[in-house]
Amino acid sequence: MKLMRVGARGAEKPAILDADGTIRDLSGIVSDIAGDTLSSDGLARIRAADLSALPALDADQRIGACVGQVGKFICIGLNYADHAAETGASIPKEPILFMKATSAISGPNDDVIIPKNSKKTDWEVELGVVIGKEARYVDEADALDHVAGYCLVNDLSEREFQTERSGQWVKGKSADTFGPIGPWLVTRDEIADPQNLGMWLEVDGHRYQNGSTRTMIFGVAHVVSYISQFMSLQPGDIISTGTPPGVGMGIKPEPIFLKAGQTMRLGIEGLGEQTQRTVTYQ
Repeated sequence: MKLMRVGARGAEKPAILDADGTIRDLSGIVSDIAGDTLSSDGLARIRAADLSALPALDADQRIGACVGQVGKFICIGLNYADHAAETGASIPKEPILFMKATSAISGPNDDVIIPKNSKKTDWEVELGVVIGKEARYVDEADALDHVAGYCLVNDLSEREFQTERSGQWVKGKSADTFGPIGPWLVTRDEIADPQNLGMWLEVDGHRYQNGSTRTMIFGVAHVVSYISQFMSLQPGDIISTGTPPGVGMGIKPEPIFLKAGQTMRLGIEGLGEQTQRTVTYQ
């Protein structure tokens, strides 16, 4: 299933994309694409619905973040061997964990606001993992049982804030609009192998990132199990699993960073596409 949320910011309706590409209103079945809706029972209620009987929604209205009421937005740093190489970093011995503020979450096609005083705003196409069942000290063999599905994430970063202003990475990752997710949450049954998905990102039509989840250092099951050793994962939590090479900071001979008036397009095989325009902070 391709689950989504549509409507004005703060007033999104839960919805599903049917086989014909029609957006159907799920608000008579579930209150939101969030929390318990993402459990096995919640997803089963949606699967049992006659989609043709559900109201069709306007295809032109805003698409919101595909998950609501997110409790934790956890990211994995330097999780692609080829991306670590382009940044000059060593291959991590364990997953590098950091948080992204949930206030950064936005819709997949919303404008991206370049923060005040930003000098080095950068892009990162990433596979997002959405938790559907509480995970606490889970084994890697059982980890995917705790996943509701997957989504596309642009893990935007302000590199000066992240690496040159001391402290932890979170302040370079958490500006408003720095976490577009969606357009859909694609349920786990529709993604045969999360470790074999092509992914790409373009800025103004130039393709900078063109990679695959095959080059992840720590795969999805390992990451879910690993995080669960340090904190519980709850339904609706999102894990952004790292980016392949081609980010702005890694471009030679000179890094390239975003400026207002540009357009990013990005996608992951089976998870849809995003388009964002960059704008100046007002």
